[in-house]
Amino acid sequence: MSIAFVAALMWLIAANVIAMFPSRDHHWTNAYILIAIGIPLAGWVTYEHGPIWGMLFLAGGASVLRWPLICLWRWMKARVERQEPAE
Repeated sequence: MSIAFVAALMWLIAANVIAMFPSRDHHWTNAYILIAIGIPLAGWVTYEHGPIWGMLFLAGGASVLRWPLICLWRWMKARVERQEPAE
């Protein structure tokens, strides 16, 4: 097993363990740290093993960090709805 896979699995395990503990800020600080580490890690897995494995890791990370993605989706949707159509 490659170092990229080991690091990705450790990231997924750490993210799940972090999610089990209570947090005052509802895990937002932890989510920012996990995102900052996870994005380059997804690139590394993709570079080493191809886009299929990279997308699988990205899907696993998205399942752990679903609330930041939901908030991003809502923010983007609100921005699009707020824009007026061109005349």
